[in-house]
Amino acid sequence: MSSKRSLVRRTATAVVASAAAVLVLAACGGNGADTDTGSGSSSSAAHGGHDGAAAPSAAPAAQGQHNAADVAFAKGMIPHHRQAVEMADLAATRAENAEVKKLAADIRKAQDPEIRTLSGWLSSWGEQVPAEGAADHSAHGTAGMMSAQEMDRLENASGSAFDTAFMDLMVKHHEGAVAMARTEQTTGSFPAARTMAEAIISSQSAEIAQMNKLLGRS
Repeated sequence: MSSKRSLVRRTATAVVASAAAVLVLAACGGNGADTDTGSGSSSSAAHGGHDGAAAPSAAPAAQGQHNAADVAFAKGMIPHHRQAVEMADLAATRAENAEVKKLAADIRKAQDPEIRTLSGWLSSWGEQVPAEGAADHSAHGTAGMMSAQEMDRLENASGSAFDTAFMDLMVKHHEGAVAMARTEQTTGSFPAARTMAEAIISSQSAEIAQMNKLLGRS
C-alpha cells in the first residue's frame, strides 16, 4: 500500500509539473504573439504609429505649405518694410506734428518684427533673404517704393514740410504694400503669410485714411 501511495504521489507530481510547464510555454507563446500581432501592434499604432509617425509627417507638411507667390511676397515685402522703417526713423527728429511722430513710431513697431518673420520664412524655405542697402531702393516706383532722390528729399526736410512730404510719400508706399498683400491673399498658400497679408491690408488701409485726413484729402 505504501508503495502504491508513493507511486500515486509521484504520478500526481509529474502531472502537476507537466501542466505547469505547458502553462509557462503557453504564456511565453502568448506574449510573443501579442508583441508581433496583438498588444505590440496596438501599442505601435497608438504611440509610435500615430504620435511618433503621423505627427512628425504633419509638421513638415504645414511648414512647407508654401508656393512661389509666398516667396515673392516675402522677398518683395522685406525691402518694402525696410524702406518704411527708414522713413519712420527720420520722423523722430524731423517731424513737427505729434500725430505724424506717433504714426511713424507705430509703423516701425509693426514692420520691424514682420521683417524678421518674413526673413525667417525665407530661410526655412531655403530661399535667399534680400540683402540690405542699395537693393532696397532698386525697385523704386514698384509697389510704392521711393527712389533714392525721394528719400534724400525727405531726409533734408523738417518741420511741417517734412510732415507733408512724409505722409504724401507714405500714402503711396502703403498703397503699394496693400496691393502686394492683396496679391498674396489671392495667390499665396502659406497660411501665416496670408494672415500677415490680411493684417497689412487692415492696418495700412487705416493709416492711409488717417494720413489723407491729416493732409486734408478727406
